[in-house]
Amino acid sequence: MAATPSASKCFLVTGPPGVGKTTLITRVFEALRASHPQITIQGFYTREVREGSDRVGFEVVTLDGMRGPLASSKISSTESLRWPTVGKYKVDVESFESLALPQMQVKGGTNLFIIDEVGKMELYSSSFFPAVLRILDSNVPFLASIPIPKFGRDIPGVARLRNHPGATIFTLDPGNRDAMKDRIYSQIVGLLQN
Repeated sequence: MAATPSASKCFLVTGPPGVGKTTLITRVFEALRASHPQITIQGFYTREVREGSDRVGFEVVTLDGMRGPLASSKISSTESLRWPTVGKYKVDVESFESLALPQMQVKGGTNLFIIDEVGKMELYSSSFFPAVLRILDSNVPFLASIPIPKFGRDIPGVARLRNHPGATIFTLDPGNRDAMKDRIYSQIVGLLQN
């Protein structure tokens, strides 16, 4: 069965928490920037916020260097009482949307979108998944990370991405991270050169 043209442009990185999905995606981004400085890459990644050895939250970092809070276990303001919760973290949907959504605008001249991650916290934004779908429909290559299903249950939006016709899924483990980075980089460079 032949893949449709848009199907082969969706690359999804998955694996257990802490395996290195964000690290892999940022390394692919850095390698592409170094080898192809003329290409336009839009998107963001999420990064842990730590105090000593304790993770106290996550921040959104756009590929052009802006950053802001995504979630925190330390915030306890009147406003944060209304924020959705994932585990011990309060999700600052407004901050996330203000940074991530402008990076997800489909416009001419964009060669690649990188979204790390399409997960439970990000999906609290009602505008986020429709923006992901617009990227998929745009036929612009798309690299994203997704969580593995917990207890055999997948988040509906994540399941929809995972089941996207022809999506290429890369499952990371500690032994294959470097090889996966090289493989993903090579496939994206191949697309960008066509």
